Order: sequence, then C-alpha cells, then structure tokens
Amino acid sequence: MAGTVSEQHSLQTIRFGQTRITFALTFTPRRSLRITVEPDQRVVVEAPGGRTLDEVLARVNRRAAWIVRQKEHFRRFQPSPTPRRYLSGETHLYLGRQYRLKLIPDDREEVKLVRGYFQVVLRDTHDRARVKRLLERWFASHGSRVIAERVAKCQEAMRRLGVPAPTTVVCRRMHKRWGSCGRKNGTILLNRELVHAPLSCIDYVITHELCHLKYPSHSREFHFLLSQCMADWRKRKEKLETALL
Repeated sequence: MAGTVSEQHSLQTIRFGQTRITFALTFTPRRSLRITVEPDQRVVVEAPGGRTLDEVLARVNRRAAWIVRQKEHFRRFQPSPTPRRYLSGETHLYLGRQYRLKLIPDDREEVKLVRGYFQVVLRDTHDRARVKRLLERWFASHGSRVIAERVAKCQEAMRRLGVPAPTTVVCRRMHKRWGSCGRKNGTILLNRELVHAPLSCIDYVITHELCHLKYPSHSREFHFLLSQCMADWRKRKEKLETALL
C-alpha cells in the first residue's frame, strides 16, 4: 500500500499513449484535487495533503486526455517567431494596436509615435540593427512607464479586498511567462513584452499576479479573489493568448 507523500513539491510524470505528461505536484490543505494547464503548457496539480501519490497519479491519469487537449489548445496560440526586417511599412504592435514604421534620414536619432506611424529618425535608414535598437529602447521606456501606471491603478482598486501592495515591480523579458510573483519578498515580475498587448490584457496579468500576494497557489480562494477583482478575467486571458499572434 502506498504511503502518504511527505514532500510538499515534486515533479511527476505519467504516460498517455506515446505522450509523456510531466506535472508539478503540490500538497496543500485544500479539500479537492485541482489540475491546471498554464498558457505556457506547464501542468500544475494541487492535491489535498492526505492523498497518496498513487491516488494522485490515478486521478491525473483519468484526466490525461483533457490535459493533452488543453496543452494542444495553448500550443496553437504560441506565436511563431516572425523575423522582423525593420523596414518602412512594416507593422509593430503597441498596446494592442498596429503601427507602421516610417524611417526618416537625419543626423539626429529619435523615435516618435505620430498619427499611426512609428517615426524612426536616424542617419542611416538601411542600418536595420540600429533601427531595431532604437525601437526596442522606445518600447522599453514607454512600456515600463505604462505598466507602472497600470500596477498602481490595479493595486489601488484591490486594496479594499485586503490585497497587499508589492514591494517591488520589475519589468524584464521573460520567454515563457507573462508574469510571476515572489510572495515571500513581495516582488512581482512582469514580461516587458506586455507593452504590445491591449491595456485590458495588461491589467489582467497585473491583477493575476497581485492576487498571488495573498494566495500563492491557484487555489479556490485565489480564483474567487481574482473574480472579485476582475469579473471578466477569463475573456481577458483568452484575448491575451491570441493578441500577439
């Protein structure tokens, strides 16, 4: 007979036909077992502390077909890397809207958003690497400011529900996640690529991570709080998953 698992966190693997499903297993005080497939295709299982590993594996096996379908659903929404050429006329996303590049030769260097165009001013308009650096610098600067404003707005709206303020908010490039929360130190990390998404989607990611300051796992309490803060979070989440395609 299998004994109760004492470890609080572990990685486990099951097989579904020829497919290997690896999942992060956490034992919590919750009453029921919860299986979540994240947009980056990670599988997270939260199980009641009294369950045995055999019981958990049996339950995950019963949901294996659903897990595979969910992973495939999110895989379809993974944007394929489109090589950027950084030429006049090429479109770039900012806050969910498409803007065209307009390269202007001049001795000075600057990037301006003017009447539906990203005007990139530089000496050599054929220097694609320089165009890329100037544009990325603009996105980083404006994105950090916009995200900081949205964090302040979301946090103020959530204060009445007892959600603590983050100690630090850091924007940086993240390859597989839109955000993460370090509950112990109160730090929230946000993917700086969010600057390309609509404001409603940015607010969803921020609200999601702020909720983790109160509830670290995707528990029933976490989702109840998230729904209190943002009733339409599921629609925003789905929009985010397709916004940057």
